[in-house]
Amino acid sequence: MWTPTHLINRLNACVNHSLKLSLQLSLKPSLKHSLNPSVNAALHRGSQQPLTGCVNRLRNAPLSLWQRALRLFLAASALSVLTACSTATIDDYAAEQPTLDLRTYFNGPVQAYGMFQDRSGQVIKRFEVAMTGTWQGNSGVLDELFSYSDGTTERRVWRLTQHPDGRVTGFADDVVGEATGAVRGNAMQWQYTLRLPVDGSVYEVSMDDWMYLLNDRIMINRTAMSKWGVHLGDVTLTFIKPAP
Repeated sequence: MWTPTHLINRLNACVNHSLKLSLQLSLKPSLKHSLNPSVNAALHRGSQQPLTGCVNRLRNAPLSLWQRALRLFLAASALSVLTACSTATIDDYAAEQPTLDLRTYFNGPVQAYGMFQDRSGQVIKRFEVAMTGTWQGNSGVLDELFSYSDGTTERRVWRLTQHPDGRVTGFADDVVGEATGAVRGNAMQWQYTLRLPVDGSVYEVSMDDWMYLLNDRIMINRTAMSKWGVHLGDVTLTFIKPAP
């Protein structure tokens, strides 16, 4: 469970990231010195109070124009933290059936249909994925070919390991480091950082990926995308295995 100290650390991290981003956007160098006193004072005064008190003090601090913009960013981050306190865990699905085994489901061809929605819920892009999985023991390769509604294509190759204790790890060329997660019952959750190209730049985006096996052929996948704890949008996918 998050405590006021955790929230303060999270908000401080957001402040540091925002300062770096502001400097990259060529804002005036004095911004760092004008921001920190009121923001840090608000965080300090709220450190011994409930989370709502901390956020309220931050919201009521005297702010300049740039500080007000940062305040909105921090408030959104705080809301994400508060919401995370009540989220489900993978262990909640341990007794659910049918049991998901990645080596069985992602073995051979699988077709998927999906869409990306921004944080307002608007559908931004639709896509299809032709997937082929091959396994040797607990190690597998999942080759994914994406075809988007705007005519573009993309390929991602996952190298997966399903461990005996239910853990799942994986690597892909556009993923930073290792993807980690677990399978319990009919569900899988894993998390990773994706390098996302946007208008000639590449952003590292956090992905919280959930899959739910409905029957032997159909699985639903929902992924929440975030940056610095701020929700950016969601990806929804339906996987369909061919009939035997």
